[in-house]
Amino acid sequence: MEPVTSHPYDADVRFDGGDLDCGNGLLLLIRKHIDPLARGGLLEILSTDSSVKEDLPAWCRMTKNELVSMVVQGRQRSYLVCKGGLAERKPAIDTRQPPASQIQIISKVVIPARLPPPAPAQEIAPFSVMGIGSWPRPRWMLSAMHEHMEGRLPGAEFQATADDAVRLAVEAQLRAGVDVVTDGEQRRDSYSSFVAGILDNCQLIPLTDLLPLVEDPEEFERELRALDVPAGEIRHPAVFGPLGRAKPLAVHELEFLKKITRKPAKIALPGPYLLTRTMWMECISDRAYATREDLAVDVVRVLREELAYLLAAGAALVQFDEPVLTEVVFTGASTQRSFMCGALSEKGNPQDELAFARDLLNAVVEGFPMNRTAVHVCRGNWTTDESACLSGSYASLLPTLKALNVGTFFLELCTPRAGELAVLKTLPEDRRIGVGVVNQKLGRVESAGEITAQLQKAVSIFGPHRVLITPDCGFATFADNPVTSAAVAEAKMGNMVIAANQLKEQFGQ
Repeated sequence: MEPVTSHPYDADVRFDGGDLDCGNGLLLLIRKHIDPLARGGLLEILSTDSSVKEDLPAWCRMTKNELVSMVVQGRQRSYLVCKGGLAERKPAIDTRQPPASQIQIISKVVIPARLPPPAPAQEIAPFSVMGIGSWPRPRWMLSAMHEHMEGRLPGAEFQATADDAVRLAVEAQLRAGVDVVTDGEQRRDSYSSFVAGILDNCQLIPLTDLLPLVEDPEEFERELRALDVPAGEIRHPAVFGPLGRAKPLAVHELEFLKKITRKPAKIALPGPYLLTRTMWMECISDRAYATREDLAVDVVRVLREELAYLLAAGAALVQFDEPVLTEVVFTGASTQRSFMCGALSEKGNPQDELAFARDLLNAVVEGFPMNRTAVHVCRGNWTTDESACLSGSYASLLPTLKALNVGTFFLELCTPRAGELAVLKTLPEDRRIGVGVVNQKLGRVESAGEITAQLQKAVSIFGPHRVLITPDCGFATFADNPVTSAAVAEAKMGNMVIAANQLKEQFGQ
């Protein structure tokens, strides 16, 4: 773009980015300022970094915002960006919640003096049926979510809307006859990145904002276009200061769930390895942490705090999601990416990464009741295209699974991509297996007979007292990209219940 002597329009909001470049924090500031604007709103960005001239147009193109004009005065450049396009501009621009002029870093992290002890919870019986976590969100819930993330819907209104969505998700599960309920993760934009909107010194940014951080922007752009949902609608956590947990991550979800049902409740949290991989981005994270391992210390701390308060509030089971374990062993070079988890940072060799993941999760659950903790592993749930998801036997993960000090393994098992069930026979006998018996990606509803046959095989390997029953993964891991409809999800769960009842009768459970 050629510079002009002055911008053709007055900005609605402006800020000075100083000498920050797009890969070193400027995009975080842009996101904070542009999100609260209505479409058609104008943002003026002041910058003295020369690389912004090249990177900002690429960012605008990827995010479908319009770079209107550029003014140059010596080293100082001024860029005028329109949210969306100028054709959408209205005379009155909504700036009711203008963002701060800079990222507010909270330097003091409050650490609880003592974590509360677990409270009693309902037992989860063998052959219990439950979801992995997520449930398709109504369209009005998705709209509320985007408005809230962009600063246009106050928190209280968002939570009230989410309460209604949770009621619908729970009612569907109860109609199907499940034994253990989840809240369907209705308040979350995805199963993992939601924490960035809650933790201190962490921010959600769209995947498109990562363009300047990758070695090959053109290749990254092609990968983003291959997603089943626009990359601007999938958000990624970015850490710009010491992590803190001033607010609970999911305790409020559990408290509302317990108000509307007496069924045992399961809460899913992103695992510590997953969070460390997704949050660690050089040029941003290293301003707060010298290494990825330093970041992991605080990730473990905040998850231990959350686990303690969830168990104290009566959660029957807390599940840690670690699908990125399969990305470690089933992808090649460190530059190869899988959007199943958004883990875009580099990784070491598989043996070191698996050991790191093992140690992190064991540090989180240390001292807590094993029977109330679990881990979930799958091979990707961002697309219905089976060929695009990861494949491989659990044999390569078996040593790691055996070394995890959790009481239940929720595993993707009904798809051929997961390999043979018998590989898992040597898992410790005091651990339960949540057997995936329906493929949430398929539009077809598996019959109760098909599910029963899979469960009979699982019982022959693990025994009846160790088997729990689940789908392979959630029905809507990413809020904007559910892999099935609520109606199909309910039908699948209903047939799982029919099969479970047959086994309960057979084995006297």
